[in-house]
Formats: sequence, structure tokens, C-alpha cells
Amino acid sequence: MVTGSRYISGGGVHGWDFKRKLISRGANFLATFLLNPDVSDLTGSYRLYKRSVLEDVMPRVVSKGYVFQMEIIVRCRYGGYSIGEVPISFVDRVYGESKMGGSEIVQYAQGLWNLFVTL
Repeated sequence: MVTGSRYISGGGVHGWDFKRKLISRGANFLATFLLNPDVSDLTGSYRLYKRSVLEDVMPRVVSKGYVFQMEIIVRCRYGGYSIGEVPISFVDRVYGESKMGGSEIVQYAQGLWNLFVTL
């Protein structure tokens, strides 16, 4: 599997305010601390999978929302699959607004805890 990372050399985020960057970094730090997946950007969604990996991992995935992306990477890592990282530059949307809010943060924390206790 290959994942795009905003948080390795050559990657970045453009157009986010300090609060949004802090939330993203905090979410990644907490997930890394609890799950130790050895990946720098668990919450990003730029991914490339081998079909056989998805066929093996997806039946065990139970999360929805923001935790879904993280769970797939963690299950790939714990399943012994290799995960490569490439730098990406994430540019915030021009139109519309983020759905990120208090309820999504609570949902993320609950999903992270559930994943931690069930692995």
C-alpha cells in the first residue's frame, strides 16, 4: 500500500488556519501514540492499494467517518503489509466548507479508542 503524507519532507498543507492544523496534528499524534502504525499521516485519504490487500483487510474494518482511513492503515500494518509514504501538498477547498466540528472530533476519539481496545 502507498499513502500520501502531508507530514513528511516535501509534503504540506496550504489554506488551513492554525486551529485546523492543530486538530489534524493532534489527531495523528494521538493515533500514533495509541496504535503505533509507523506512518506519519493516518488521517489523510490519498491512498493506493493492491486489490488483494483490500480484499483481505476490508472484511475486518468496522469504522466509519474519519476513523475509517486510519483503521485501514492500522489493519494493513498489523496484517504485515508494507506501507510506503510519498509526500503530498494538500490544498484546502475553494468552495464549500469542511464538515469538521465538535461531533466529528468526538466520533474520531470514540473510534480511535474502539480500535485501540479491539486490536
